[in-house]
Amino acid sequence: MELNAGKIRIKEDVLPLLAAILICLAAGFFGSIVTMPAITTWYAGLIKPSFSPPNWLFAPVWTLLYMLMGIAAFLVYKKGFNKPEVRNALYLFALQLLLNVLWSFLFFGMHSPLYGLIGVVFLWLSIAATLILFYRISKPAGLLFIPYLAWVSVASMLNLFIWMLNH
Repeated sequence: MELNAGKIRIKEDVLPLLAAILICLAAGFFGSIVTMPAITTWYAGLIKPSFSPPNWLFAPVWTLLYMLMGIAAFLVYKKGFNKPEVRNALYLFALQLLLNVLWSFLFFGMHSPLYGLIGVVFLWLSIAATLILFYRISKPAGLLFIPYLAWVSVASMLNLFIWMLNH
């Protein structure tokens, strides 16, 4: 949001920013449909490594990450959706968001650490590629993706260890 001669540009800034954040939060909601019921049942019965974060930490961290993703996507969008590099970066962003939701269905929905591990590799790669494209278009947008990549890196290791400890 910027002031343009004292006017807030709601249509140009606020609405697209809110839309981007809400789309990301909606992705998190869809993933949580299969995740939440599995946390206290299937997931609770798994052997987990010592570095496994407490269950209560996941929801606030993911909420923050989805908000940061939305802000990053908005910053890239503001550079001009008519530009091919912006469109391509946002298409890749959409792909990684779909892979994010897919991981929840593979790991929690299917109760499969192996399928989750395969899915999280593709998710990690798509996040890294999105970070690079975003950074080339908007440095702040790329930097906003660093916590997401870091968290999914930890989640990837957690997924790997859960698979190794439980198969």
